[in-house]
Amino acid sequence: MAAEDLEWERSKISNQDINLMKRLGLMKKEGAIRFPSEESYPSPPIEYRVSFVDHLIRGLSTPIHDFLRGLLFVYGVQLHQLTPNSILHVAIFITLCECFLGVPPNWALWKRIFCLRRNGSHNAAYNIGGVVICVRSDVEYFDVKFPDSVQGWRKRWLYVHEESANSVEHNIAPFDGSAKILRRRSWDVEATEEEKTATEALMSRIHELQNTRGKELSGIQITAYFLRIRVQPLQARKNPLWTYAGAKDANRISKDLSVKDLEKLIRRISSLSKKDPIPSSCRVEPYSVSNPLPKNHPVLASLPPLPEDGEVEEQAVVTDDNQGTSRPESEIAGSQKSAASSEREDSRLPHRHTPSPPLFLQGTRERILAPPRPAQLLPKKLFLLKKGQLSTLTRMPLSALVAETQPDEEETSPPQQDVELTAPIESPRASTPKRARVEPAKETSQFGSSTTPSLDDPLMKEFIRLGTQFVGYRDHANRLEANLAEANKRANALALKLEQSEKARKKAESNAAVVEDLRKRLHDAETSLSDNIAQQTAREKTIISRLEAQSRRFVRRTRQEYELELPEGDHLFDALSLLEIHGDEARQGIDDADSGLTKLFPYFFSKKEEPKTFAELAKCFNVEEDLGHNLRQEGLKIGVEGTIALVADSQQNVDWSKVGNVQKMETKRWQSLIKASKPNSKKILSFLGFKPTPAPSSSKPEVK
Repeated sequence: MAAEDLEWERSKISNQDINLMKRLGLMKKEGAIRFPSEESYPSPPIEYRVSFVDHLIRGLSTPIHDFLRGLLFVYGVQLHQLTPNSILHVAIFITLCECFLGVPPNWALWKRIFCLRRNGSHNAAYNIGGVVICVRSDVEYFDVKFPDSVQGWRKRWLYVHEESANSVEHNIAPFDGSAKILRRRSWDVEATEEEKTATEALMSRIHELQNTRGKELSGIQITAYFLRIRVQPLQARKNPLWTYAGAKDANRISKDLSVKDLEKLIRRISSLSKKDPIPSSCRVEPYSVSNPLPKNHPVLASLPPLPEDGEVEEQAVVTDDNQGTSRPESEIAGSQKSAASSEREDSRLPHRHTPSPPLFLQGTRERILAPPRPAQLLPKKLFLLKKGQLSTLTRMPLSALVAETQPDEEETSPPQQDVELTAPIESPRASTPKRARVEPAKETSQFGSSTTPSLDDPLMKEFIRLGTQFVGYRDHANRLEANLAEANKRANALALKLEQSEKARKKAESNAAVVEDLRKRLHDAETSLSDNIAQQTAREKTIISRLEAQSRRFVRRTRQEYELELPEGDHLFDALSLLEIHGDEARQGIDDADSGLTKLFPYFFSKKEEPKTFAELAKCFNVEEDLGHNLRQEGLKIGVEGTIALVADSQQNVDWSKVGNVQKMETKRWQSLIKASKPNSKKILSFLGFKPTPAPSSSKPEVK
C-alpha cells in the first residue's frame, strides 16, 4: 500500500456535522452530497468529487469558482491537498475583492500577497492537506486568527456532486489519491513590475481598510460577512458580490442563521474563544445593491490560467517533496558529467584516439545487448585489445557488457558479466564516414612481452574476469549502500517513535496525580449535579402546588372548571397550561368589565372625568352607597320637576300644597292614577325625545 493511501480511513461524519450542513443549506439540493458507507479509501461515484466538511463550511460549494479552479491548475495540486485554513484564505480573498475593493478576484494581486508551502512535520509528509497557502512575510495583510490546528478534519470526507458551470464540463479534476505533491516554480511566483503597477491602487486600498481609525476591517469581519449573507464565495456565481441584493439574492443558499449558530460557526473556524466578541457587522459598508460601486469605478479582471488555455510555464516541477533524502545524481555518476563534457569538446575536433591503460572484461560468448539505457553508461573509456590493435569504446553502454538478466537486490554475490569480443566496436560519438586511425601500442607489456597480448592468453582472460567481477561488485555495493541508507532512515524513524513513546509514557506516569485529581473533581461534580437535580425536583413540586392552588381559587371565583384538550403528561406544563387558560378568562372578563363601566360612567358621574386606568374606573363603582338608587332618585327628581314645569306651562290652577301631600295615598290609588296618565305621558315623553319603556311604573317612587 502506498504511503499516501495510509492517510485515508473510513469517514467519521457525526450527526452534528450533518445538522450543521443542513442549517447552512449545503444539502438543500437532493443528491448534492453523498456520504461514504464503509469504504476506507475514496471511491466517488460518477459526477462526484471528494471534499471535506471543513471545506464546505468555509465557503466551498460546487460548481467551484473559476479563480479557485485556476489556482489548483497553476499550483498543480488537487482540492483534497489544501488545508481548511487555505480554503478560508481563498474565500476571504474573493470576498475582499468583490465586496470591499469592487473588483473580481485578481490574480496579480494574489501573487503579491500569497505563496504556497509544503505542509508536513519533521518526520512525515502529508498528502491530504499537504500544501498550505501562506501570506508573504513582507506583506501587510488582515489578521484572520486561524486556529493552530483543525482537529480531525481529514476524517470527515464526503462526496459532492460536480455541476457544470460556464460551459466547463468538470470544474474539479477527477480524484487521484496516488498523485504526489510536486513543488513547482508557480508556488513562489511573484507579480511582475507591470502587475505591481496595475494593482498598486488595490494594495493602497487594503492598507487603508486595515489602518483607518474607527473603520478598521479585520479578517474575522470579512469571514462573518460572507457567512451572514449566506453566499459561498468559492462557488461559481452568476453575479459578483458587489450586486448582492439582500434576502432575495439569487446566490443565497439558505436563510439567515440565528445569532447563536453564526457565533458558534465563526468560533469553530477561527481561534476566537468564548470571551472574544463576534462582530455583528463590518465597520466598512461592503458594496451591494444598497451601496453600489462609484461611477467610473475601474474593474480589473485578472484570473489565473485555466486548463483549457494550455500548459503554463509555472507548472514546471522544481523538486519532489514527497521523496525522502537520497543520494544526489551527481554523487552516483559524478564522472559522467566530465566525460560527457570532454566528449562534446572532442566532437568539434578531428577524432583522435590515444592509448590508455586497458580495462579487461571476461567473456563467455554472451551476445551484446542493444539499445542501452542512458543510466547504465560506464563512467570511463573502455579499451579492448584484439589482434594487436587498440579499439576505443567511449562511454560504452553497460547493458552491452552485462547479461540480459540483472541480479536482484537480495543476491549476496555480484554477477559475472561476459561478452563476446568478435570485432572492434566503434565509439558512439565517433564520426562514421571517416574511420579514425588507430596507432598500435608500442609500450612494453607488464607481462614482459613487447607485443600486445592476445585475448586468448590465459592472463588476459583472468584480467578480463577480474575487471568484470569488479564492475559487478561496484554495482552491487551501490545497491547495498542505497538499501543501507534506507534501513538507517527507517531505524532512525523507529528510534524517534520509540523516544516519543517513552516520553509519552513518562508524561503519563507524571500525570497520574493529575488524573486522580480529575477523578476526584469528576466525583464532586457528579455529587453536585445530583444535589442540583434533587433541588430542581423539589422546586418543580413547589411550583406545581402553587399553580394548582391558583387554579382552584380561580374556579371558586368563576364557578367554571376547565379541562385540557391535549395534555402534555407533565404535571408542571399541564398546571401552567390551566393557569394560562384561567388568565385568558380573567383578561377577557376585565376587558368586558372595562367596556361596560366605561359606558355607564357618564350616567353615574356626569360631572367627573373618566379615569384612564381600569383600577381607578372600577374603584369609582366600588363604593358603599347604592349608585343605582342615586341614579333613580336623580331621574325621579328630574321627572317631578319636569311634570311641574308642564303643568305650569298649561296655565292650570293647581293647589300644589295638596299635590305635595302624598303621605296618605295608597298604592292602588297611585297605580290607577299612573295608568290614567299613561296616554298623556307618552305624548310628553315623545315630545322630549325619550322612548317610553314597555313596563309601566306601577310601584311607588323611592324616597330616600
